Amino acid sequence: MAMSCKDGKMGCLDNGKYVRYTPEQVEALERLYHDCPKPSSIRRQQLIRECPILSNIEPKQIKVWFQNRRCREKQRKEASRLQAVNRKLTAMNKLLMEENDRLQKQVSQLVHENSYFRQHTPNPTLPAKDTSCESVVTSGQHQLASHNPPRDASPAGLLSIAEETLAEFLSKATGTAVEWVQMPGMKPGPDSIGIISISHGCAGVAARACGLVGLEPTRVAEIVKDRPSWFRECRAVDVMNVLPTANGGTIELLYMQLYAPTTLAPPRDFWLLRYTSILEDGSLVVCERSLKSIQNGPSMPLVQHFVRAEMLPSGYLIRPCDGGGSIIHIVDHMDLEACSVPEVLRPLYESPKVLAQKTTMAALRQLKQIAQEVSQTNSNVNGWGRRPAALRALSQRLSRGFNESVNSFTDEGWSVIGDSMDDVTITVNSSPDKLMGLNLTFSNGFAPPVSNVVLCAKASMLLQNVPPGILLRFLREHRSEWADNNIDAYLAAAVKVGPCSARVGGFGGQVILPLAHTIEHEESMEVIKLEGLGHSPEDAIIPRDIFLLQLCSGMDENAVGTCAELIFAPIDASFADDAPLLPSGFRIIPLDSTKEVSSPNRTLDLASALEIGSAGTTKASTDQSGNSACARSVMTIAFEFGIESHMQEHVASMARQYVRGIISSVQRVALALSPSHISSQVGLRTPLGTPEAQTLARWICQSYRCYMGVELLKSNSEGNESVLKNLWHHTDAIVCCSMKAMPVFTFANQAGLDMLETTLVSLQDISLEKIFDDSGRKTLCSEFPQIMQQGFASLQGGICLSSMGRPVSYERAVAWKVLNEEENAHCISFVFINWSFV
Repeated sequence: MAMSCKDGKMGCLDNGKYVRYTPEQVEALERLYHDCPKPSSIRRQQLIRECPILSNIEPKQIKVWFQNRRCREKQRKEASRLQAVNRKLTAMNKLLMEENDRLQKQVSQLVHENSYFRQHTPNPTLPAKDTSCESVVTSGQHQLASHNPPRDASPAGLLSIAEETLAEFLSKATGTAVEWVQMPGMKPGPDSIGIISISHGCAGVAARACGLVGLEPTRVAEIVKDRPSWFRECRAVDVMNVLPTANGGTIELLYMQLYAPTTLAPPRDFWLLRYTSILEDGSLVVCERSLKSIQNGPSMPLVQHFVRAEMLPSGYLIRPCDGGGSIIHIVDHMDLEACSVPEVLRPLYESPKVLAQKTTMAALRQLKQIAQEVSQTNSNVNGWGRRPAALRALSQRLSRGFNESVNSFTDEGWSVIGDSMDDVTITVNSSPDKLMGLNLTFSNGFAPPVSNVVLCAKASMLLQNVPPGILLRFLREHRSEWADNNIDAYLAAAVKVGPCSARVGGFGGQVILPLAHTIEHEESMEVIKLEGLGHSPEDAIIPRDIFLLQLCSGMDENAVGTCAELIFAPIDASFADDAPLLPSGFRIIPLDSTKEVSSPNRTLDLASALEIGSAGTTKASTDQSGNSACARSVMTIAFEFGIESHMQEHVASMARQYVRGIISSVQRVALALSPSHISSQVGLRTPLGTPEAQTLARWICQSYRCYMGVELLKSNSEGNESVLKNLWHHTDAIVCCSMKAMPVFTFANQAGLDMLETTLVSLQDISLEKIFDDSGRKTLCSEFPQIMQQGFASLQGGICLSSMGRPVSYERAVAWKVLNEEENAHCISFVFINWSFV
């Protein structure tokens, strides 16, 4: 095919010659392209009729122009992406060269010192001072040791502690004071969040990260100092005193409190010194450490209900980067007093991977997220008219409100009612701050006329052998499995309800409306519309819709040591930024450090199903020692209710029973998702290791060969098991749907599940039409008769949607009928070629 030239002013004729478009025609086509970059043939003919200036151009020329324009746009985006990757690689290469040079100098120094000591030490067994932990960045810090500076609460004493903290921090950030190993599952590269390392064999737990961010050093320092904005477990950081130093730096005395992640452990607090200074090479340093009595510094009395933890020298080394941006080194080193929690929870406080995930990487993600938003200022408003900063604020309020419920601090007005040793703890709060913004004016069929108390029901439970991401994804996608419609309506009634949209589906329908994803899609915000559950104030008979603001995080089962959260709160239809929130939800934290060896989408025993034992049973996953892998996690549940004070006992009893019912439902679902029980769950889908699944795979491949004349699988597969295995690992997304009036998905390979962002358990709840936009649905409707008559159809590339609402582009798609042994239509199969998330 003849192509147009790069500036878009050339068009092709049937005889292969080129004609030049006029500037007016190019301008008109560009305007049309921005409105509709991929018009159908009918739309192109309509464009010619509506725009007289294009009347002398053939529809085929218009089609070719749009193809070339899309190609140029794709090339421009790819060039921009490659330039960004090149900048990242250049900066990281410089960083690695510096590190390599430092290590070579250190090796040379150690060899020289070792040779010297061998020659001049009479007794080779005498210990020598080990300087291997020193860093080249700390070379100017050694003169402090010989002066014996004061170590007390005086300015000179605080400066001495600060300089010592700086030296120790730098020896960890760029030296070998701590033995660092690469964090499992984190592979460095241009698309990774950074270089992540964790400690091995040191006191406490430590994590280190290094990454490139597109922000200036001073802005980076501002962000990392504001710890509550990015560290969700940070309750508060109070600056008790500020002391300027002679070198232009500042010393701050801080008191920091951390929320407890579960009801089974007490919260932590820290008494810290923070030192901000600029090094000789222009690098900006923010370092911190705990102040202890042995340092003779200022002290902070212990606070009731808090466990005083220790922060060893930690901080941030921020270097300006050529061409803009910064290279940041992050070190977190803590002793979290693991002995103060039950033994089963100690991995949360003794694992450097947990520290890296929730603290070190959280800071790096926040920096990268803000840098991304700054670089995309023109496209920072989503479909709901919210800027990322506003969505982050809502996300933070949800998370903070949930943490407040889990911890129920007395200084915030919470008090326990009933037996505190009960399996479900009930707390109440009647403080004005907590009640601000709740519904105080009207009543309906579910809500009391006045909400003057907030009641919280919370509990924690231990889960065995079920990945947190899979379980929480199931709870998100199958709300009806655990939620009570009347309770949802009761929760929503505590919020001032504005005009709601009319019901569009059956009772209890759930519609997920995505808001935004954060960097690397670690966290997503969405609005859940529960159709026909509530009642309007004017009419207690007409059902109305209920809206929930929902925060999802940790849904990626491949993440190491991360917790998964599903937190939601009812909102009114106006969805104001300052809307009152009563957060409820779930938090699941993995306890075992052993990494799962099975496939992340093992919901239907996929990994073991591909390895069939001689007796036809599936093999259990084993670790390197041969023991069965058994992952443990702790789930925390908390639900808040706005109630009348005189109904406190009644609602407390109802809430306790409701949470117990949720616990029972979660245990049932967890058992169904457990690999050791999944093959016996008849209510779920047939596992892939069964003859039925192997037969379906054979039918899919045979039907494709019959209609298309080519093989679907590249390799020559012999045997049903081999066909199924190759189909499962096919790089293109292959899905099957039922042949009903409303087709739903019945099968998908691994790529298909990844594209739809779902599991085989949840696949059956996704209908075919839901994954296409309006244009895609029209195309599918027009091609469907051809599929039924001819047996196959080729679909042009376009956009579809995952179950999470994320747009997915595909180059083209092929649909064909899957025939059984009797040559009757069993289902319809689709293959989406070269798909990717937009």
